[in-house]
Amino acid sequence: MDARAVDARAAVTRAHREEWARVVAALARRFGDLDVAEEAAAEAFATAVERWPADGVPPNPGGWLTTTANRKAIDRIRRENKRGDKQKEARMLHDDDPPGTSEPPGAIDDERLRLIFTCCHPALALETRVALTLRLVGGLTVAEIARAFLVQESAMGQRITRAKAKIKAARIPYRVPSAEDLPARVSGVLAVLYLVFNEGYLATGPDTDPVRHDLTAAAIRLTRLIRALLPEDGEVAGLLALMLLIEARRTARVSPSGELIALDEQDRGAWDTALIAEGHQLVRERLATGAAPDRYQVLAAINAVHTSARDIRDTDWSQIVALYDQLVRLDPSPIVALNRAIAVAELDGPQVALAAVDRLEDKLLDYHAYHATRAELLRRLGHSQQSRAAYDRAIALAGNTAETAHLTHRRDQLGQPPSGAGSF
Repeated sequence: MDARAVDARAAVTRAHREEWARVVAALARRFGDLDVAEEAAAEAFATAVERWPADGVPPNPGGWLTTTANRKAIDRIRRENKRGDKQKEARMLHDDDPPGTSEPPGAIDDERLRLIFTCCHPALALETRVALTLRLVGGLTVAEIARAFLVQESAMGQRITRAKAKIKAARIPYRVPSAEDLPARVSGVLAVLYLVFNEGYLATGPDTDPVRHDLTAAAIRLTRLIRALLPEDGEVAGLLALMLLIEARRTARVSPSGELIALDEQDRGAWDTALIAEGHQLVRERLATGAAPDRYQVLAAINAVHTSARDIRDTDWSQIVALYDQLVRLDPSPIVALNRAIAVAELDGPQVALAAVDRLEDKLLDYHAYHATRAELLRRLGHSQQSRAAYDRAIALAGNTAETAHLTHRRDQLGQPPSGAGSF
């Protein structure tokens, strides 16, 4: 493959990261059909793979893709309406603002935000909203989404297909909700944005970049938009703070060789101080209100404690465990219990933490982080053989290439002096 073809393929990959959501959102707004939007967008990218190596990368890749996708959608509609309603066809092909897509006064003019609220409509189950948004807004493959949900790819594909069909059948509008409806709808949107961020923070697909800045940046940007709509909502502020404090550590999380770097080994001088300052300010503002915090606010507070420490040895683990105790009451999930156990290991020792982790076995048997945590605790207790077996299981389950490299390295170091059990 010559250099021009290599450059063109790299440009297609970059455009998919940067432009997928814009293209799908523009088509969804124009044609009012998510199937048409997704399939036409996919066809446009497939055409780019064929043509850009020969014709060169266009000056405006996003505009080229949107124009091409529009033409693909029009061709499909014409084929499907060949013996149908010609008047409806003409309206769909030429109206800039199809019926049902007009915005209420003062709504934020962002195509992707409209698309998110469509995907997050309360008529859909929460997990379905998340999956649909990851697919249509995040551009993830069905396989990647299935891994994020720990379900089979075929089951996830059926879930997404049914969701799009339900949106079409129920005539769910493609718009930002009115001001009075917005608070009730925002919790589902926050759940979606958090999972989109998590997929970028630690990508699940084995053939993707281990850290996808395009997804974390998109999640932060859209959360900022939600905060502009609801500036007094504590959970919106909490989620934004949480994202900022995690994103601040991004450049220190992967080594030049592509290995994930644990929190206790990261170069804290490489953390983004501006993002940390903004995140801390949001946490302080919420504490000053005196209102009882909810899940995202507590998670943000935990990360504020981590990012306040100049050195891992300065971390206030007792405060972190206390915050996890509060979080367990709000969200008694096994993953929260697992993360609490990691903090307990630093406060009360690995033996106490291992007992807590082992109680989660039946709930997290297929979750790689469960086995990775056990491996690290067993390592610290000097049980090398058991630790190696746990590392092997974690490596087999992990899909992230940087995380797999880190786990492999830790396994191969067995027998050397142990360090902390820190996260990433």
